Parts: sequence; structure tokens; C-alpha cells
Amino acid sequence: MTFRLTFCSVLALAAAMPAMAEPVFNRISSFATVDNMAQDQDRSRETSSEIMTATADGMELIYSDAPLGAIGLIDIADPAAPKPLGNIAMDGEPTTTVVLGEMAFVGVNTSESYVAPSGVLRSVDLTTKQVVANCDLGGQPDSVALSPRGDMLAVAIENERDEEVNDGALPQMPAGFVVRLPIRDGQADCGNLQRIELTGLAAEGGDDPEPEYVDFNANGDLVVTLQENNHIVVIGADGQIASHFSAGTVDLDGIDTERDGKLDFTGALKAVPREPDTVAWLDNDHFATANEGDYKGGSRGFTIWNRDGSVVYESGPAFEHELIKIGHYPEKRSDKKGVEPEALKYAEFDGQKLLFVGSERGSAIGVYDVANPAQPVLRQILPSGIGPEGLVAIPQRNLFASANETDLGEDGAARAHVMIFQRAEGTPVYPTLASDQVMGWSALSGLTVDPTDPSVLYAVSDSVYGKQPAIYRIQTGTTPARISDKTVVTKDGQPAENLDLEGITADGQGGFWLASEGNPEKDIPHQILHVNGEGAIQQQIELPADLVAGSTRFGLEGIALAADGSLWMAVQREWKDDPKGQTKLLNFNPASGAWSGVRYPLETGEGWVGLSEIAIHGDQMYLIERDNLIGQAAKLKTVTSVALADLKPAPLGGDLPLVTKTLVRDLIPDLKQWNGYVQDKVEGMAITPDGTFYVVTDNDGVDDSSGETFFWSFKP
Repeated sequence: MTFRLTFCSVLALAAAMPAMAEPVFNRISSFATVDNMAQDQDRSRETSSEIMTATADGMELIYSDAPLGAIGLIDIADPAAPKPLGNIAMDGEPTTTVVLGEMAFVGVNTSESYVAPSGVLRSVDLTTKQVVANCDLGGQPDSVALSPRGDMLAVAIENERDEEVNDGALPQMPAGFVVRLPIRDGQADCGNLQRIELTGLAAEGGDDPEPEYVDFNANGDLVVTLQENNHIVVIGADGQIASHFSAGTVDLDGIDTERDGKLDFTGALKAVPREPDTVAWLDNDHFATANEGDYKGGSRGFTIWNRDGSVVYESGPAFEHELIKIGHYPEKRSDKKGVEPEALKYAEFDGQKLLFVGSERGSAIGVYDVANPAQPVLRQILPSGIGPEGLVAIPQRNLFASANETDLGEDGAARAHVMIFQRAEGTPVYPTLASDQVMGWSALSGLTVDPTDPSVLYAVSDSVYGKQPAIYRIQTGTTPARISDKTVVTKDGQPAENLDLEGITADGQGGFWLASEGNPEKDIPHQILHVNGEGAIQQQIELPADLVAGSTRFGLEGIALAADGSLWMAVQREWKDDPKGQTKLLNFNPASGAWSGVRYPLETGEGWVGLSEIAIHGDQMYLIERDNLIGQAAKLKTVTSVALADLKPAPLGGDLPLVTKTLVRDLIPDLKQWNGYVQDKVEGMAITPDGTFYVVTDNDGVDDSSGETFFWSFKP
């Protein structure tokens, strides 16, 4: 159950990244779409940033916000400090916006039902922020494209199906089509709208084509994806169909195919339909597709094509594997479409030909050099926010931006964001942690130092992977730090189950003590475990029954070994027998079996406040105390200390002494250094003999999360 990796594979991801002096992309700011609402509006409403574009001068971003029925505008004159420019109501559901001069053309879905689709192209004067013209499109629009010459618009009229009818199977009429509209004097010439029929082309649902995405090349040719039909169409500059072909299938090896609470990349799928979503021309003869999949397929990667339909390059599972290495694999989508590549953008930065591939479910963006379309080279992976839907390149300003559609909306939860990246000489600051091979890791929740080598740490994963609890070996001193081993926690030779590991401490003899949080609502016991170096459980010790009687699901969050051989554990929040605003620090003596404890005073704040980790160094005990809030709502993420001399635990069942704490460090400035939104779950902390603190965040297994894991160090 232990995975051993070779040193020859060290930093496989970093090896594909730019060298020190080469230009790289790093995130410089983020913008929450809720900030485009006025202060007197209901800011709890769902909002989103989906497909996005930029003005010609690159000073403004414009994104579609379907939940609000508006387009949102952002001032990025100073890209490190984006400013809200407000929303413009679209009287319908905006899909895609393109911009020519001071005019924005917005596809708007006005459908009353799936069987009666309708839509318009609205012309918006960006100077006055008013809709100045409307063009009836004859159906429900999805993608809108503007020709590089600025003389033609194209719209994919999808007329999408109802997924609740007949399991979403085709056909579901009416059929979709593509329209082209000439631009005259800066305006859409609706009177000369050309409707291009696509029926009878695809083998899958050919009488019900559902065009998804359109893109122009420099010659004025269009490429169109029919996602549900698994088909691609090339339309010439003359408006006639030049070629069409099936998007075909892909065989996939080395993937996780089951949603089962473990990361197992030994599976395979055969003949998976690509079902491409976004398409982007690389030049006049080649284009790329992001193969997100829909109701029958999804090959988890991207493909580069010749315009005649022959495949130039197929990523297969390679793109997904790179996301696995940085902890961005969404295990809960294993039985669907994995990381679901959806967004694409091609651009040239100082002559460097780059293809950006956005993973909707993995919430990350791959940056590939496609100077040779047959051999793309991975340069970076960027942290995108939750659910990248739209990508924008602004080469003249060395900027790149992503629109992330997911808005969790609840109090303290992550809102939809636009992320802005700048290209400059330097090194990538993300990822902060990567594995050497495709072993699978995520949801890190506790840290400890190797007693024999302070450059080595060990981490555990929490209940997200309840079917495969694991201990990870982290080698520090590299950028990114690397995960070199994964040891599965076992019982009787099989992966242990019913665990929620939240803490780990080295036992000084080659093994570890682990803390399992427990949850009485799910019959997961509160317990500590002693495992050997191979992860095999040697002892399982449940908390005393009288103590557990007053427990809640907010249980053990960290474990530390004291010099006297006893173990200290932090309980995350108050239990039923605790005074309000106080939680317990529990002590267990393995030699005698005695339990005792003290109480710890929690701060007050919005949401809830609790403990996430415990460590001992020198004459102090250190703890992570935090609220459960994210982004702008986050107010409390701290390291505190308690003097060991003041820890005088009393037997459980009676009055427990209340300790005094000291603030050591505010972690919110640390969390802001990556220029995204503030993460809520600062979960792991370990302290080396020289007093260096290492801290790691829990990315929730990329479930309702950006997937970002931040791992950093400091000395107070």
C-alpha cells in the first residue's frame, strides 16, 4: 500500500515550466463579480462570470452574467487593482459578448421554453452603456464570434435540448443552425443575416444539430463544434460548408473512473466520444478543441486538428494527469468526465504561440506552447478560480484573464470571480506543491516534521478520501515543494475506512499518531490511531464514552506529541459540555491510558470560529485558529500560542482550566500573496527544529472549491 517514486521523476511538472529568466504568467489580482452590484442591492443574489472579452485597448473586461441577466464591466487600467464598472441589463440571458470599437454585440437567450427557443443580438454602446439595436436571431444563441477583419459576426444557434426529457437524448427539435451577420459602419446588418443549416451532417442526431461554439480564422473561415452530435463543421468565408467530420473517439488509460472516495488512476475507458465544446483556430489550417463531453462522452483532454478533420495531436489523459499532480483532480467527477476541459484561448505573446486550456471541474488552466501543433509543450498550470468558463488574452499588455462561473452564494462561501494574470520574467508562484508522479493527492489536513530530517514533512488527507486515507511525504526546499511518497493507511492489510484524518504527528520511532475527527451523525468515531511506517494501524483508541456523549461533528483537529510522551489534541469547536466560546485541548497518556484536558478561549466573529491544527515547539504549544469564511468575508486566520508551563490539564468530567493564548501571526496577509480570494481552510501546520513554520490549506478535494492548495513557510 506504499507508493515509492524515483528521484529521476523529480519535478516533472517544474521541468516543463519556464526557466528563471523566461516570461511566465502569475496572478496579480482577482475581482468578485458581486462587486459590480451597487451597495444598496441584494448582494446575496447569485451572480456569475461566464464568457468574457476585452475592449480593443485591453483596458476593460466584459463578461456575461446569466443569473443577473446582465453583462458586467471591469476597469483593468491598473490590472493589479481592477475596479467595478457596473452591470448592464440585457432583458434575457446573455451568452457571449464580442467588441468592435465602442460597440459590444451580445447574444441574448430570450427563450420561453426548449421547444420555443428565441434570441437576439443586442448592440450595446459602451460609451453610454445603452442598448442601441436588436437583431432577431431566430433561435437560442450560444457562442458569438467576431471576424479578425471586423467585418462579420457569427452566432451558434444551439436550440439546446432539455436534459430531463428522454435522458437528454437527441433528437429534440427544433434543430440548431449558424447565422452570419455582416458589419456595416460598425453596426450589425440584420437585414442581410445569413442562416446556415447544419442538418444531415452528423451521424449522431443529424436531424437535430446543436452547434455549441464558433470561431473565425484570419481568412474569415468558421469552425463550429456540434457538441452533443460529436461533430465539427468548417464553413468557408463564402458562407458555404467547406467540410465536416465526426469528432471521433479516444481510448483513455490511467484514469479514475469511479466516484468512490479514493484516488485510483488505474482505470481505462475505450472509444470515448470527444464531444468537443470550445474550439479555437491556431492558424488558418489548424484548430484545437476542448473535449468536455456531454451526455455520451468527454475525453478529458484537448485535440489539435487539421481543417480536413485529421488529428494532429491528441492529449488523451495527459492534461488531466498534470492536474492530478498539483492536487486539482475532482474525484467526485470520476464517473462522469473527470477534469472536463471546456474553455480554450489561443494567442501569441511576443511571438510565442500559446494555447490556454481551461478545466471546468479541475479549476485550473494549462498553458501550452503550440509552435509545433503536433507537439504541444506544457509551460504552466494557472490557478483559475472555480469553474473557468471564459478565457481572455491581451497580448499587447502582457495580460491574461479567466472568467469563473461558479457562485456558491451562501454566507461565507466563495463567490464567482474574474482572475487576472500578468506575463513577466520570473518564476511561477503556483503550484506551491506538486507530486512527482500521478499518485493522486488533495484535501491535506494536517502536517508533521520528520524527526530524522527537518526538510521532510508528512501530511494526511481528510474524509474526502474516506475509502483511501493516506499519509504523504513532502520534500521541502524545492519550488514547488514535492510530494514524493503516498502511504495508504491500512487495517488488516486493506485500506482503512470510516476515518476522517485531521491530524498527524511523528511518534519518533518511524511511525505516526493520527487524529480522526469523527462525526456522530455519520457513525464515524472520534479516535486516535497509532500506525507504523507502512501505514498499518497498530492501535485504535476511541475517546472516552462520557466525553463522546457530548460531542458534535466538529471533533479532533490536529495532534501533537509532547516531550513527556503524552499526546495533545485540539477539538475544533465547542461541544455540548463546553461554555460558549470555549473548546477543549485534550491530553492522552498512552502509557497509563489517562485522559485530561484544558479549555481554550475562541474568538468571536461572523460564521463560526474554531481550531484547525496543533503543534509543539520549544516551550510553546501553537494552534491555528480560524473562521470558516472565504474571500472578502474572511476575517480570522491566525496562529496562536499557549505556554507549555501554563498547560495544567485536569481530569475530564470536572472543571477544566482555561488557558491564556497569545497571537503569533495573522495568516490573512499570507493567504493574499497569491492574489486570489482568501481560502477558508488553513488546516495544517508543522514547525521544524530551527523554528520554521510550514502551513498548508485544505482544498476540499476540489469540490465547491478552486482546488488551490497553498503551502508556505515563515518564521515569526
